[in-house]
Amino acid sequence: MRILVAPDCFGGTLTAPQAADAMVVGWRAGAPHDEIATLPLADGGPGFLDAIHQGLGGDLHPVTVPGPLGEPTVAAVLVTGSPSGPVAYLESAQAVGLHLVPPARRDPTRTSSAGLGHLLRAALELGARRVVVGLGGSATNDAGAGMLAALRPGDDALVDGGLADGGGALGQVRAEQLAGLAQLRDDLAHVDLVAAVDVDVPLLGLHGASAGFAAQKGASPEQAQALERDLGHFAHLVLGVLGPGARAGTGGLRLPLADGGPTTRDLLQLPGAGAAGGLGFALAALGARVLPGAQVVADAVGLARQVADADLVLTGEGTLDWQSLHGKVVHAVAQHGLEHGVPVVAVAGQVYAGRREWSAAGLAGVYAVAERPEDVDASLADPAGTLTARVARVARTWSR
Repeated sequence: MRILVAPDCFGGTLTAPQAADAMVVGWRAGAPHDEIATLPLADGGPGFLDAIHQGLGGDLHPVTVPGPLGEPTVAAVLVTGSPSGPVAYLESAQAVGLHLVPPARRDPTRTSSAGLGHLLRAALELGARRVVVGLGGSATNDAGAGMLAALRPGDDALVDGGLADGGGALGQVRAEQLAGLAQLRDDLAHVDLVAAVDVDVPLLGLHGASAGFAAQKGASPEQAQALERDLGHFAHLVLGVLGPGARAGTGGLRLPLADGGPTTRDLLQLPGAGAAGGLGFALAALGARVLPGAQVVADAVGLARQVADADLVLTGEGTLDWQSLHGKVVHAVAQHGLEHGVPVVAVAGQVYAGRREWSAAGLAGVYAVAERPEDVDASLADPAGTLTARVARVARTWSR
């Protein structure tokens, strides 16, 4: 059999290449006669830039930017060529990632996305005509306010008043403090801006940035509720400031579709607006197209062709849950498997999605490394070894 091993990273324990290596060792132990190819993947979160670089090549330009709490951190801009001019790729997690904040200091009411604004300005200064921003894995929950402030550092209308002070300060923002936003949007009109999101959730609501993700960034339930309120206040100010020329009758924006055609969408409910603590919202407000990051990576590395050449695809990630089936790598791989009639099997550290959910998403099988709660500590202590052992068992089941 021809096996394609195409995993995402295993959240905080294994990078995508490390996970792929462990899976290969396990599959060879269980089915030594199979032919194996590897293709580490990513969505818009950690590993996005590495995966794009692997698929497209290009030049990496290091940039020092403020991290989520203001400390200097090194990120990179990947620049590739295209017929229409330079294309820049950014990974928001390099500038504002959760891994940059020690667990004891995690507080999304204070962390700022300003670092991504600095990184985006660096990409523009490199002459990029198209900028693709990978969104995911952030420590922030400020609806991109910090990023917007950093994009216009000389404009007091966008800097004053706590825009760069974290999500907890957004409730005090006034409309006049966003007076430069429409001009900023116009200034970027010549750039094809793309937000490559790791999840397709809206900005607000039960599965939005605050309710769905603030807790894993360190917020208490009370803080998450306050952030929902503050982000709602800020978002409605943004819609108002952009003016009637950008608004639809329902308070939405006229946004570009993935294929470039215009459509009127409610920006507050736009799928992907809630990605990376609402950075998807801010980029869409600047005119960005919002696309699934996993698909952006898949296109860059030629996933469709490699799936079509395989007899079975093995994918995986740290935790397979409802988020996995909303635009993440496992879902993207499963969709390609369905298109080409190739079974896709997933191995995850832990599985919280039910059979009905994952089979409806196109997965032929799902297996957990930690099958019982008491197995979790062992899997975290030796993530590569326990993943290898689980994949060896899966190989004996699926290889023929």
